[in-house]
Amino acid sequence: MDSLELLLQGFATAISPMNLLYALVGVTLGTAVGVLPGIGPAMAVALLLPVTFTLDPVSAFIMFAGIYYGGMYGGSTTSILLNTPGESASMMTALEGNKMARKGRGAQALATAALGSFVAGLIATAALAFAAPRIVDIALSFGPAEFFALMMLAFATVSAVLGGSLVRGLASLALGLTIGLIGIDSQTGQPRLTFGVAQLLNGVDVVIVAVGLFAVGEALWVASRLRQSGHGVIPVGRPWLNRSDLARSWKPWLRGTVLGFPLGSLPAGGSEIPTFLSYSLEKRLARRRKEFGHGAIEGVAGPEAANNASATGVLVPLLTLGLPTSATAAIILAAFQQYGLQPGPLLFDKDPVLVWGLIASMFIGNAMLLVLNLPLAPVWARVLKIPRPYLYAGIVLFAALGVYAVNAQLVDLVVLFVLGALGAVMRRFGVPLAPAVIGVILGPLAERQLRRALAISQGDYTVLVDSPISIGLLGVAALMLLVPVVGRFLRRRIDRGEQTGSQERAEAPAGEEP
Repeated sequence: MDSLELLLQGFATAISPMNLLYALVGVTLGTAVGVLPGIGPAMAVALLLPVTFTLDPVSAFIMFAGIYYGGMYGGSTTSILLNTPGESASMMTALEGNKMARKGRGAQALATAALGSFVAGLIATAALAFAAPRIVDIALSFGPAEFFALMMLAFATVSAVLGGSLVRGLASLALGLTIGLIGIDSQTGQPRLTFGVAQLLNGVDVVIVAVGLFAVGEALWVASRLRQSGHGVIPVGRPWLNRSDLARSWKPWLRGTVLGFPLGSLPAGGSEIPTFLSYSLEKRLARRRKEFGHGAIEGVAGPEAANNASATGVLVPLLTLGLPTSATAAIILAAFQQYGLQPGPLLFDKDPVLVWGLIASMFIGNAMLLVLNLPLAPVWARVLKIPRPYLYAGIVLFAALGVYAVNAQLVDLVVLFVLGALGAVMRRFGVPLAPAVIGVILGPLAERQLRRALAISQGDYTVLVDSPISIGLLGVAALMLLVPVVGRFLRRRIDRGEQTGSQERAEAPAGEEP
């Protein structure tokens, strides 16, 4: 039986009234928890796992998938409106989406995020159904050296593209990599940068870093400037996308999907790398490049599509190999084991009703998310009508509650406010925040892959450039760092030559050529 027939049978399972109800509950709960800083889809699925003990496995996993998708979209809502990513993957959306909201285009930013998530979800779910075996073959060709090269490309991309200065981008990345070192060295067992604080032995959670730098840092920065900028509210703007917005968004939706799904399918790929690369690509391809950093709609459309497509891609290694590549996927794997099921190639043969019902429900869940959130875009945007002193005080309160809920430790709150103060200082001096958070997320992963590669090669560093994939990725990373430097050097030479020529013409006697 081919994939199309199995998918049609999956739709017959997913459209039963009870499964439709569970899908609706899942996307609604996922969206609701996704907007809370520090409480993402992984925690939501973990909290709801005991509730599903008495449910039929098919219904339970349909609801889990809805929570997963809803949480991904919910994270974009606070990213756009409050510059507070609910998930680390929503961080890139905050860069342009919040600038759009400040210009009175918050509803348009939410609408392009909803439509981009819908388009990417449909295409990526179709790819999951029909191209999963081929994607898995590509994923299996990646070894530790290739993963390390991929992460070096991500580091180079965000450092070169985000912010106006390569030096500032690299400084922010170095800060993030340093924070990522905090904790116990997995190989030697020695504590690193813990300063004798036992609670730091497990490292600093990325949620604390993202919420501290973005949410608390934003609140402190706004508070320091309220007397200068006034206490007014931010206008909501028109509720729907116009023809120009759609024309600027549809290509980033497709490009984000193409980036997000295959990279999300890679073990250790996750959703952060494709969103970073999507933002970089859109900035380089955009006709209105000067708008980036000031509210470019392409910077919302591309990363949101990449985020949603990668969320689907994460299910490829989970369902076909039993390999979880994200926190949510790990919890869903635990849910499979709770029901006595083991994801992998045999699952497609032993329980096709569950697998194909789950895949079909993802089409339905995406449609539900669009119907649920597109009309609510103007409603969500009205959050911006709250006066800023009250709005940002609430952000700090909910950020602190969300961070405390992660580990229930007071040390986390101290770290949160220290990072918040650091985030305000970084804003003051124009240092981009995203490279720091990326360094925290990908730094430990890059270190792990580097050590694995060197262990396999017995310390031979040439293993890092031993395959065409590694060479290609590292070469592109080097170009990302060198091209801006060479470009600035050539621009200065040209400007200097023009200034010299103009001076010579001005000093030449009338009627004579210099």
